[in-house]
Amino acid sequence: MDTALALPVEISDWKPAPFALDGETVFAIGDVHGCASELRVLLDAIARLATEARGKRRLVYLGDMINRGPDSVGVLEQWAGSEEAHGVDHVDRVMGNHEIMMLLTVIGGPHAHKAETMWLSKRMGGTALLAQMRELASLPEARPDQALLKAALGDAVVHNLWGMRSHVRLGNTLFVHGGLDPHADPDEFLTRPWTIFTEARWAWINHGFLDWKAGFKGTLVVHGHTPPDKHREISGMEDPHLFEGDRLGLDGGSARTGIVTAAEIQGGRYRILKAGTPFANPISSSAE
Repeated sequence: MDTALALPVEISDWKPAPFALDGETVFAIGDVHGCASELRVLLDAIARLATEARGKRRLVYLGDMINRGPDSVGVLEQWAGSEEAHGVDHVDRVMGNHEIMMLLTVIGGPHAHKAETMWLSKRMGGTALLAQMRELASLPEARPDQALLKAALGDAVVHNLWGMRSHVRLGNTLFVHGGLDPHADPDEFLTRPWTIFTEARWAWINHGFLDWKAGFKGTLVVHGHTPPDKHREISGMEDPHLFEGDRLGLDGGSARTGIVTAAEIQGGRYRILKAGTPFANPISSSAE
């Protein structure tokens, strides 16, 4: 029996929110972190919901597909699937800070050593993915470089990794991994290249974003990056998956909680999708 088939997907009631998406329906998926079974049932649910969706159907991955969980490669294989495979009209893949750490490691350069040290730390959990890639490539001692990436993941996944975007704008809504700095020029902030590591703060920010109460000049922000316990600590919100302060957070904690979270968003409303079985004792997070 496929264990993924036994995992539940909880779908909330619709909630009102002032999203204006040019007539599209967007399915946005938060941090997955190697939880391939949870992603599989979530994508199956999205494909079913998409058959009844309004207008053009768009799937947006919000980044942090990899690390920590048991099967990052399995996640990437699903993540690289085509529009037809997902039952939608368009797929966007936003880059998260965990993808930044891995890619900076494999390309070398001035940030490679710091990125590798961070990526393979216990906190960030990249060692499981590195071990998976070495096993798939039958190269048990291989350095984490571009050759290993291609040998282990294949052309389709690698092509999509290099094609990730910092953000997606649709109507009045911004889809981004970390968030926005309300004190920065948004265009300059969002176009900072990922190759500048932590200075590409669209992938790393939480303080200064989640505790900001004054909105973002008409932009609504759908994001991942900050899991529920840390979100509550910073924002003061009891439910981190409510639209509040012009933000909607979709990091369910994944490998730390057992839950991968997404949303179906339409003009004027949204609902939350949660895939998986919550852990009895979630692992607390000090940083993402």
